[in-house]
Amino acid sequence: MSESEVSSPPRAHTRRPPATIYDVAKASGVSPSTVSRALNKPGRLKEATERRIRDVADELGYRINPMARALPTGKTGTLALLVSDITNPVYFDVVRGAERVATAAGQTLVFAESQESPELELATARRLQTSVDGLFLVASRLSDEEIIDLASVKPLIVANRQVEGVSAVIPDPRPGIAGALDQLREFGHRRIAYLAGPDASWMNDVRWRTLFHFAVDAGMSIVEIPSTAPTRAGGADALPRVLAADVTAVFAYNDLIALGLLRAARDRALDIPRELSIVGFDDIFGADLPTPALSTIKSPLREVGEAAIHRLQVEIAGIEEKHEPRLPTTYISRESVADLGRDRTR
Repeated sequence: MSESEVSSPPRAHTRRPPATIYDVAKASGVSPSTVSRALNKPGRLKEATERRIRDVADELGYRINPMARALPTGKTGTLALLVSDITNPVYFDVVRGAERVATAAGQTLVFAESQESPELELATARRLQTSVDGLFLVASRLSDEEIIDLASVKPLIVANRQVEGVSAVIPDPRPGIAGALDQLREFGHRRIAYLAGPDASWMNDVRWRTLFHFAVDAGMSIVEIPSTAPTRAGGADALPRVLAADVTAVFAYNDLIALGLLRAARDRALDIPRELSIVGFDDIFGADLPTPALSTIKSPLREVGEAAIHRLQVEIAGIEEKHEPRLPTTYISRESVADLGRDRTR
């Protein structure tokens, strides 16, 4: 190939400099301070003036620089949400609820995950704290001492976790578990199991202890069975231990474990629910899709996200407000629980 046949690399596009507050002020015919009030503190100007400034800002492509805004106020208008596992659909509605409240307040919500690693969670949380106004930890795997240390730096709230002195939003498992056990007793179940979640999960411990005490009070026997992971694979791996326990019903730590157990049981040609009833936790998207549809204890996931961000905003603003951290769960009865009196005698 001759030199003349070698094509030159495409020239980079010429980028125009970003619009500044002074550009918006000049185009609007107002002062830069008026532009700042219109964009950062709406409601302080006449509606027509404010609307005109916002239209001009949109036309010029002006974007507020959170770092610049933070200089006089100390606030960036940015919050961080950190979850233990981004692939777990239980967090979808939590994130949606959090995003809705943050957006309504004109704040930006950044999102990160720890991959179920306490070490990564702590490093990520510390890194995020340098550039946000507050931190929202969901299903944290950190120790109480580490969470307290983070909360001493900037406002922090936790969900599915409780630490003394730190604000929290927690789904209360008691109403949902009570409803599920009432149905199981009515259907003739007396021997049940709990298929556990991660050892580092605070909520796993709460669900197990609540289920244990309620089952014993109801005259039912109960056994705890470990799982290898809070995933469908973890549920599938646990099937041999579940069958060896000789129980008629299983509560799973979450819906993913329950769905994995259900699939593995069906792959072995077990008749679900006649040979084994299964109850999940959280009511994630898709819990009603398998055959049989999964009975589950519904957590108010969207409300958890909304309440957590609202509480974080209150703490950032330094406002004293009464806070109710517990939101009730409810039992959703579907097809994965059998009536033993009707189906068989065991």
